[in-house]
Amino acid sequence: MATLKSLRLRINSVKQTQKITSAMKLVAASKLKRAQNAAEAARPYAERMERMLGSLAGAMGGRDDGPRMLSGSGADQTHLIVVCTADRGLCGGFNSSIVKGARAKVAELRSAGKTVKIYTVGRKGREQLLREFSDLMIEHKQDIGRRGPEFFEAAGIGEELTALFADEQFDVCSIIYNRFESVMSQIVTYQQLIPFAVDADDAATEPEAGEGAYDFEPDETEILEDILPRNLGVQVFRALLENAASEQGARMSAMDSASRNAGDMIDNLTLEYNRSRQAQITKELIEIVSGAEAL
Repeated sequence: MATLKSLRLRINSVKQTQKITSAMKLVAASKLKRAQNAAEAARPYAERMERMLGSLAGAMGGRDDGPRMLSGSGADQTHLIVVCTADRGLCGGFNSSIVKGARAKVAELRSAGKTVKIYTVGRKGREQLLREFSDLMIEHKQDIGRRGPEFFEAAGIGEELTALFADEQFDVCSIIYNRFESVMSQIVTYQQLIPFAVDADDAATEPEAGEGAYDFEPDETEILEDILPRNLGVQVFRALLENAASEQGARMSAMDSASRNAGDMIDNLTLEYNRSRQAQITKELIEIVSGAEAL
């Protein structure tokens, strides 16, 4: 049985831990609203950008002179996976769920005979993947969005991906991140970035009744060559915003659970301490009474 001193030390230690987790929960809650608003505000723009590009691609009518970022390299052998995680832990299964999804995708591609490369954004994802896929790592970014994601950071990543594609370092590029749904729910999302994946609905070329046909100036190819690299930065920015909101939601939930668990542990330790103290007092009384009777 633990001594009274050790129980007191454990109770005080757990109380200090509970103060820290409660404070972290409040900080995460204060950051969550701002991050959630930013992620939700970016969704319509990014989705509309994708629809517009799909419409432009459909207007080309399957021409062979389209930009490489739309038509691809003509091969499907080398895949680059951009894994977006956080730089910090203590956010439940946020980082682990993304890494688990990345591992599953790497295994799927390798089983199909594809070559896989990994581009990590965030320290936690790199630390976990480095143990198993150190030979696949080609680039790493850290401290992205430390004070909240900024578009210039996403645009920089987009420019690097564009340069790698121009150097024929990969044929297909995809990004994996957590899409924010609620404080309790974040969905691991896998999105293809290069070549641009055209949605069949967005690519419809036939105008509906009563709608006019559109002529593009300059032509669709020139417009796409200019917009596709910009879209890459937009989609990366959306992923960073979704990740930021998901991270704060996951941290808030994890710290709330930790605080409640600490409270339960304090109650159990306090009960054990009181029982031990009562047993010790009873033992001392018995010894006093026994000594008095022996005199």
